Amino acid sequence: MMVRGKRMGSAARRRWLGAGGLVLGVLAIAGWWQAGAWMPDRATFPVQGIEHSAGDGAVNFVALKADGADFVYLRASDGAKRRDSRFAADLAKAREAGFQVGAILRFDPCADAGPQAAQFVTTVPRDAALLPPAIELDLDEAACPAPPSEAAMASELTTLLNQVEAHAGRPAILKLSRGFEKRYRIAAMIDRNLWVSAAYLAPGYPGRPWVMWTANPRLRSPASDERLHWVVVRP
Repeated sequence: MMVRGKRMGSAARRRWLGAGGLVLGVLAIAGWWQAGAWMPDRATFPVQGIEHSAGDGAVNFVALKADGADFVYLRASDGAKRRDSRFAADLAKAREAGFQVGAILRFDPCADAGPQAAQFVTTVPRDAALLPPAIELDLDEAACPAPPSEAAMASELTTLLNQVEAHAGRPAILKLSRGFEKRYRIAAMIDRNLWVSAAYLAPGYPGRPWVMWTANPRLRSPASDERLHWVVVRP
């Protein structure tokens, strides 16, 4: 025999829906908070740090060191026309705090490589103590609406790498976005260590092993009022 229960009244139904919405909201906030504080396990990735530019706000490097960071990569230049306004100051402060420091050149696919390399080498000191230079490869439709062909891209990147690596005295790391790799297949074309980006889950888009991973691009830290780009190194 089936016993028919009482139909829930409209007021009770609204209270039930409201309570359910509150629970979902609390769970969403808790998930957001945990995501903002998440770092990969130190047992798997013992060496961890940040990538940073002037646009990311100011960082207290002493507090960052206390928060567990081991290294800092600083944006030095963006294409041929822009150098990071805080690079020199942040380089000095990071070193004073005891960090190993590296420099990043953000490559403009729609501009000649020579002037971009010149901007980088006049911004970054020739210093064997610096970490290997990183070349950031990404596609920006607003800044570069008509990216070059694969052959032209390979030629410009070769020019860029030759000049940057001659200045640094060591091979560069390619900081490769998913979109750039999908279009140009750089990972198979150029034999350099790779730096990848994907929030929370390690990516496989290059098709071969990477050495660095921006694992949490929005990390909360007492070292900064703004979110940090948290990076790990594969052992």
